[in-house]
Amino acid sequence: MKDEVILVNEQDEQIGLMPKLEAHEKGLLHRAFSVFLFNTQGQLLLQQRAFGKYHSEGLWSNTCCSHPMPEEEIHSAAHRRLMEEMGLKTELHFLYSFLYKASLDKGLTEHEIDHIFVGTTDESPNINTDEVAAWKYISIDELLTDIELHPELYTIWFKMEVKNVLDKIKQSI
Repeated sequence: MKDEVILVNEQDEQIGLMPKLEAHEKGLLHRAFSVFLFNTQGQLLLQQRAFGKYHSEGLWSNTCCSHPMPEEEIHSAAHRRLMEEMGLKTELHFLYSFLYKASLDKGLTEHEIDHIFVGTTDESPNINTDEVAAWKYISIDELLTDIELHPELYTIWFKMEVKNVLDKIKQSI
């Protein structure tokens, strides 16, 4: 069950279940979430995806991201996965959702309605090395400059999301 994703239509209504790898091979629309944690200095906590992941291995990305399990509420899934990947527990706030489709390495396609959650922590992660190779807190200016200079070091969805996340956070202040 943990290996299945929730297939959805463009209104984010569940239409079925499918093994995660198969959904990415076929490029079928499914439900996902991304977590962005900031510290009290305004730095973003990034993770480097573990080497050996089924796609985007070794690339830097937002604090954590994944898919809810069948019958799992998306907010609960974000909390669960944050603990599983980063060993962190903090309050998360839903920010927005967006639909995207992008080609990945290894012939896979990411086609998701991604639910974005944000939170704050000054804790150091206790990473799950099966999921995460490294982590760092980084200032927004330094991050945006590095993405501009070295886009190949970052996941496709993170590059799509980061500026929108920052804009939405500014709008909500």
